[in-house]
Amino acid sequence: MKIKDIVNRDIVTLNNCEHEPIHIPGKIQPHGFLIGVSSDWKIDFCTDNIFGFINLSHTEALGKNFDAVFGSEAKQQILTYLTTDKIQNVFPLEMTLLGKSFQVSIHTSHGICILEAEPQFPDKEKLADVYTQTIQFVTQMNKTKSLKDLCALVAEGTREITGYDRVMIYRFDEQYNGEVFAESCREDLEPFLGLHYPHTDVPVQARELYIKNQLRLIVDIDYIPVPIFTVDDEENKNLDLSLSILRSTSPIHVEYLKNMGVGATLTISLMHHDRLWGLIACHHYSKKNISPEIRLAAKLQGEFITSQIDIRQSNDEFINAQKTTLALESLTSLDVPILQESLEKIVVSPQLLDICNAAGVCIVSRKKFYKNGLTPSDEEIASIISQITSQNNLELFSTNKLHNHISGISQNTNVAGIIYHSLGNNDHIIWFRPETVSEINWGGDPEKSIIKDQNGLHPRNSFDIWKQIVKNQSIRWEQYEINASVQYAHTLHNHLIMIMLSEEEEKYRNQSEILKETNSELENINWISTHDLQEPLRKIQMITSKMLTEPNIISTESISNSLKRISKSASRMRGLLEDILKYTRIKNTRDTLQKVNLNEVLKATLKEMKETIKEKNAVVEYENLPEVYAIVFLMQQLFINILQNSLKYASTERTPIIKITASQEPVIMHHLYKVHCHWIRFSDNGIGFEQEYAQSIFKVFTRLHHQEQYTGSGIGLALCKKIMQTVGGDIHAEGKLNQGTDIILYFPCDPEDTLNQIAL
Repeated sequence: MKIKDIVNRDIVTLNNCEHEPIHIPGKIQPHGFLIGVSSDWKIDFCTDNIFGFINLSHTEALGKNFDAVFGSEAKQQILTYLTTDKIQNVFPLEMTLLGKSFQVSIHTSHGICILEAEPQFPDKEKLADVYTQTIQFVTQMNKTKSLKDLCALVAEGTREITGYDRVMIYRFDEQYNGEVFAESCREDLEPFLGLHYPHTDVPVQARELYIKNQLRLIVDIDYIPVPIFTVDDEENKNLDLSLSILRSTSPIHVEYLKNMGVGATLTISLMHHDRLWGLIACHHYSKKNISPEIRLAAKLQGEFITSQIDIRQSNDEFINAQKTTLALESLTSLDVPILQESLEKIVVSPQLLDICNAAGVCIVSRKKFYKNGLTPSDEEIASIISQITSQNNLELFSTNKLHNHISGISQNTNVAGIIYHSLGNNDHIIWFRPETVSEINWGGDPEKSIIKDQNGLHPRNSFDIWKQIVKNQSIRWEQYEINASVQYAHTLHNHLIMIMLSEEEEKYRNQSEILKETNSELENINWISTHDLQEPLRKIQMITSKMLTEPNIISTESISNSLKRISKSASRMRGLLEDILKYTRIKNTRDTLQKVNLNEVLKATLKEMKETIKEKNAVVEYENLPEVYAIVFLMQQLFINILQNSLKYASTERTPIIKITASQEPVIMHHLYKVHCHWIRFSDNGIGFEQEYAQSIFKVFTRLHHQEQYTGSGIGLALCKKIMQTVGGDIHAEGKLNQGTDIILYFPCDPEDTLNQIAL
């Protein structure tokens, strides 16, 4: 029978050091010995130091049946231990092997039963002592509130139980860089609290083993590894020691600990949601071993931390989360109208920043930017949105390192963190946080964790504090802040949908009103065609018929009078037809609106009506008029119709006076969808009217007086209303009988509001 060792002699290089097979070193630490038993109970693996513990060499043991070497009673003890319904590895099996007492840790690996025997501790602690210490710790633990306080208590308690010189609670970040989160150490030692260590200090394969085997012990850093031997019956034979308590450590890790001056270590994994959250790292500055009972007590300390992480983190976050919740409730209960302009009120609400503790916010809706607080320029915000949405069409994106994800952001822009949400329909909301320059104290240069020289690879040997200034990042967004932003983004999305539905409803309502008005106009046109147009036609027909039937009787003077009457009737028909044509043309006009100076329009109108005004001996007074978005020729038609109306209905008892005034600054008109408007008022001292007719005078062909009193078609003011509707404005009338009439025009200041009004 041939025997060989399974020591892994692969050379570790810079290219493969992160994949060093530390789970199959083929050797163990010398404070115990190892036996590997196959499924048929043959001894297939054995360390060559077994002779130092019992009167047996590895060559004598390998290939033999276990019970032939150690007896059937020992075999039965192991079988009972393996089959008993209890948690494995809580306590090792106490048994006698060839007359010597051992504490044997047992586990299986790929069909091999691995027995790791350590001499029984002569002064091993009793369970009662461990229980007492645990009760005392739980009592103190309940007095702590924060996670940091709990970790500090665990560090202190673990050092008291184990007797190590230094105990650290080591916490990982998302990239597995470590931070000494809590510490208890001898007074003469330099504290490591607050120091950071790069992820390379605990490489990937080491983290995987910490997850599998949650307690790791190195009794003496200066140990000489003991090789494992096996029966040479297959190629590349090895033994997975992932769960081993005696497994030999990577030589790079041993050198790392020696460089720190450490003599012995105990490491306990802290698991949280199946992820390696951190470690309890115990260092001693000379060799040190501890009994299984103390190991268990130390492991329980780790269980206390991991069982409390969610509770303590929740407690730590509770106050801030409560503020966020209150801000969210306050924001969602804001009484805002279902209008696009409500975004102006929403964006300046302090609660919008409070819900995720942001310094700035921007709502982008209908290509308009509503901003508050610290925000980039509109161009930069548009670029951020474009780049985020191009990345798999993301609806939610958050980062505290904006410059790592988005290009084209100016270095002068003091924004480093964002939470972005899509609101649908090309609408968006983004919260911003400023750059927070921070200083990180590393335990040595993080760029030199592994050094290569002529003798191979070595861990760094300097652990002097290395200060690093970190820029271009903000405070990290907490999950409860992101959750609150998600909730409000959903609320805001619904609000924007309600605005759209409200506008659509208003649009259809107005279209319905327009349809009703159009039907009414058609009825009026039908009436005018059957009455006002037919009446002069009847006169023309009657007069011409009489002239034709009595050509020899009618005198020249009678013919002349008849022709004058015919001409007058024809003129009235032509006037009616021209007014109807003007009305229908205005109704179908949709020219592009331009900025119009109403002062120039008024001057042109007064020049055109100069003779009419002089004939009426009227006085027109006016002040400076604003610029509005309109159509020039329609404004001239509008002013002519209003002035003609005032002159037509002037009082015979006084000189006609027409005053034209205007708002010099925009005002908010609540009855016009709360848009900003300019108003222009035409006031006269004519015959006036009863206020109850203020709406009806704008209806087509509506007259308040008989045709014999005041001539006209009744289209003039209806024409004015159509013009104002065309430019997105409105018109109102105020009258007092025998005192005068005021015609007020409203022009929206924003061309978008004007176009929206036209659309409605």
